[in-house]
Amino acid sequence: MQYWLVIDLEATTEEGGWPLEQMEIIEIGASLVNRLGHEVDHFQRFVRPQRRPLLTGFCRQLTHISQEQIDSAAPLPMVWAQFERWLGHHQPQLAGWGSWGDYDRKQLEQEWQRHNLSSLISKVPHLNLKQRFAEARQLQRAVGLKSALQLAGLQFSGQQHRALEDARNTARLLPLLLPA
Repeated sequence: MQYWLVIDLEATTEEGGWPLEQMEIIEIGASLVNRLGHEVDHFQRFVRPQRRPLLTGFCRQLTHISQEQIDSAAPLPMVWAQFERWLGHHQPQLAGWGSWGDYDRKQLEQEWQRHNLSSLISKVPHLNLKQRFAEARQLQRAVGLKSALQLAGLQFSGQQHRALEDARNTARLLPLLLPA
């Protein structure tokens, strides 16, 4: 059986947003699913940012991640090693990975470069599921995850802007978006 990995990241930010180069991952959520979107395993960890270790009020309010959760987290190189060990058990069945939009892929690539990390997922195709959804539905422009779920007749489950819950909700759309 082949699996797909859906990843969502939360990152440091401020109201109005920061350029990608200034953002740092603060939470990794990954849902490993079969072609029907059913979860077979998951991964979730908080990450302690190095350059801006204090979360902005906006970031805490948006993500519902507390400063205490971040302060007690490991830095990305340690968390990524845990992720890679977790993913290694599933690598033989991994068909590809996806994220809602291209932000997560770009942020990961930037962090891998910054910390001199490698990844098993860099060896499999990435799907921009936001773009695929817009194309599949022939939308004028791409929509947010909550809107996409509503268009598909589904409701968002859980807390928005939390990595694992966003990844799980994205994975629910996967069966509509995978190539036949």
